[in-house]
Amino acid sequence: MRSLDLDALVRDRTKRIIVCCGSGGVGKTTLAAALALRGAELGRRTVVLTIDPARRLAQALGLEELDNTPHPVPGINGELHAMMLDMKSTLDDMVLAYAKPERAEEILTNPFYESISSSLAGTQEYMAREKLGQLAADTRWDVIVVDTPPSRSALDFLDAPRALAGFWDSRMARLLVAPARASGRGMLKAFSLSLTLVHKVLSKVVGAQLLKDAGAFMSAAESLFGGFQQRAERTYALLAADQTAFVVIAAPRAESMDEASYFADRLVRDDMPFAGFVVNRVVQDTVSELDAGASLRAAQVASSPVAAAALRLHAGVAKEATHQQVLIAELAAGHPDCSVATISGYNEAINDLDDLRGVFPELEPAPAK
Repeated sequence: MRSLDLDALVRDRTKRIIVCCGSGGVGKTTLAAALALRGAELGRRTVVLTIDPARRLAQALGLEELDNTPHPVPGINGELHAMMLDMKSTLDDMVLAYAKPERAEEILTNPFYESISSSLAGTQEYMAREKLGQLAADTRWDVIVVDTPPSRSALDFLDAPRALAGFWDSRMARLLVAPARASGRGMLKAFSLSLTLVHKVLSKVVGAQLLKDAGAFMSAAESLFGGFQQRAERTYALLAADQTAFVVIAAPRAESMDEASYFADRLVRDDMPFAGFVVNRVVQDTVSELDAGASLRAAQVASSPVAAAALRLHAGVAKEATHQQVLIAELAAGHPDCSVATISGYNEAINDLDDLRGVFPELEPAPAK
């Protein structure tokens, strides 16, 4: 099994973007924060972006809260900033940046925009890509660590923006824009009978006012979002470049390993720069010469109830450790070209920077500045 050296990864000056992905409940957000902290204390100017709305990153870094702008993390030997994606703010900022002032005002105050800006499928993933593109364009950052959503849909980060961008070229988009372009009855007469009937049906289904708002929004935003595809493709190219590294985090459980394998297969299929797996919260058998069976046999003849209980407890630990090692070996065997790092179970209560440093207890302290 090839070993993934996480310390070497954050030290590598050719790597600028580290994307942490994996299913929920595997310590992904904590690991992203720990990697970012390590990078900063090794002298690299680092920002960590979480797309997970659970707000756990702020707690892990000892901050009161995070928002859509990078906040400095105090108390470290280096430069670390942290932020949490605010999808609506990012979309608003994009409108203000790319649309003409009068068009921007028209878009931002449109009721349809208000209703879809936080719910349209693919919007969160596109805004994450948009924010990553902005951070990558900022020369302040030597390292950008991205904590993706905690589910299989995390890899929508790769392709959902394409689907969203494609919507603006779709037949439905053209259908919505057409009435907003109309001026007076002359234009209405130009509609075919079928198009008119479609609008009548849609008006009955979704409501005439909503349809009118949607059309007005699409018309105002047409030039703005026409650049969706170009910006999405630029960031996709950034993710596929050698300066990026994807790390897949898993817990030593069968279902989590299956999810990790899915992530890895998808990354390899898309030619993404996959650095390897991190299997988190691995049980360590500290008395390796005494296996589960031997412990149980010894418990049966133990001289005291306390000794018997301790031996039975160790038997459970040894059995779980062996089971986890089998799962890890199977994961490695299924991906022989991939590297694997394991992290032993750490204190779940990550409350401060010292707790975060303890995620990698085997690493030497970063040099003081």
